Amino acid sequence: MTETSTTEASSAFGTHLRQSRQAAGLSLRQLAARVGYDHSYLSQVERGQRPGSADLARLCDRELGTGDQLTVTFERRPSRTERPGQTADPSEPARQGLIAAAGVADQAIALDDFRSTPPGALLPDLVSELQLLQARGGDEMQTVGLSILIAETLTGLGERRSARRWWLAAHASAVGAGEALVCAREAISGLAERRPLAPLLELADKALAHQSPTALSYAARALVLAELGRSEEAHRSLQVLVGIGEETLAARPADWMPYQLHWAEGRVCARLGFGVPGCILLERARQLCPERWIGERAKIDLALAESLAVAGEVPAGLATALRVLVELPDEWRDLWVHDAADRVLRVVPESERGAVELRRLLGTEGRSVGSGSSWR
Repeated sequence: MTETSTTEASSAFGTHLRQSRQAAGLSLRQLAARVGYDHSYLSQVERGQRPGSADLARLCDRELGTGDQLTVTFERRPSRTERPGQTADPSEPARQGLIAAAGVADQAIALDDFRSTPPGALLPDLVSELQLLQARGGDEMQTVGLSILIAETLTGLGERRSARRWWLAAHASAVGAGEALVCAREAISGLAERRPLAPLLELADKALAHQSPTALSYAARALVLAELGRSEEAHRSLQVLVGIGEETLAARPADWMPYQLHWAEGRVCARLGFGVPGCILLERARQLCPERWIGERAKIDLALAESLAVAGEVPAGLATALRVLVELPDEWRDLWVHDAADRVLRVVPESERGAVELRRLLGTEGRSVGSGSSWR
């Protein structure tokens, strides 16, 4: 489908939504309150500037008494937009992901391709790339980095047993800085999997014991300590993280990206009850994370929703979380997203109207985590 046809279809849905809302005698704010969305977002949908979603159409049908008319109008729009000149080579994202893992000079390009590829589509290429790398005798850090990417992708797809095997493989092939990298990344991944916390803290401590601890190592320990409720220790680790700064990470892109640093800081703040600082840090993470990195931005936005709720802005937090879940394409709805959304539910009252809808969406996603993957 062309970009023009997609825009026209979005405009048709927006026009239909506006006409139905006006016929029901509701303002944008009134409808937004009923369906759990921000009024400015609904305004953009009505003007054709945002595509909306099937869930939004369903909710508006319910509140406006339009049967399934809005849902039918929305479903006529193209499911995706193909960009002119977009590469059709399925192995290219994996190649770039390998470059990202190795931390070479053109990492910015590599990360762009890697983080722009849905996990289900990326996984087979990552495995093939690792086989090619081993056949041509790639170095240790490349092999370790690619093994980590495969383990994290499998985790997101809900294939935990397979992911554990890849974590073991990464540990087996790593020494020195490589082992510290594996430990820190596995500790953070384990939090999303809801693994027992004591072994995760051991992994984080092992990463931090390396002779040159990285921001990633401190972040892993701070996140695990915050989850354990060891507030004073988590706060000290958070202070170290804040002191690292974006400039240090920018000079060492193989360590971690600046937006990831602020994501971790914001997550720790929320867990410690510091909602407002968490919001500030996560807003900075949003600014630094490109919009085309869909999965990464979804995690940041859901962490922001959690911080908003902790800061006392429960309706805003729930509206943010609902927006993320209903707008996110199916191929990006993985375990990482599910975990981040579930953390929002932990900090809001069960009786909140938006919480009921968020719980329903999470129940739906729980049956289709990692859709698009046939990995076994």
